[in-house]
Amino acid sequence: MLNLATILLQNEDDGGIFAAIFGGFGMICWLIFAVILIAAMWKIYVKAGKPGWAAIIPIYNIWVLLEIIGRPGWWLILFFIPFVNFVISIIVAIDLAKVFGKSAVWGIVLLFFFNVIGFLMLGFGDATYQGPDAIK
Repeated sequence: MLNLATILLQNEDDGGIFAAIFGGFGMICWLIFAVILIAAMWKIYVKAGKPGWAAIIPIYNIWVLLEIIGRPGWWLILFFIPFVNFVISIIVAIDLAKVFGKSAVWGIVLLFFFNVIGFLMLGFGDATYQGPDAIK
């Protein structure tokens, strides 16, 4: 005679198949998202006169981004300090928007909160790089 525990133990593998299918789907979605973000950043760097491949090198990409917006290189250290990095990220988003002729609000909303959309708009849109002098 089968009881409920025996039936549940026999069907234990069904969750693993479900997780494998949807885990793989999630990984594919994440990879697509990453490729789109890299392409957008690559295009932004090229518009700013920097090498596009710099967008795929960790830490160096932040260094180049700081050069694009005209901030000193030592700001890179601030990205490794908890809570300070949050504030610095907002400032960098605002400055990036300004060097491409956009407003501070545009930078906060589209480059900080919805960054993939903002990066795609900067990289593939009609925004032109105006240099660090546009921040002032």
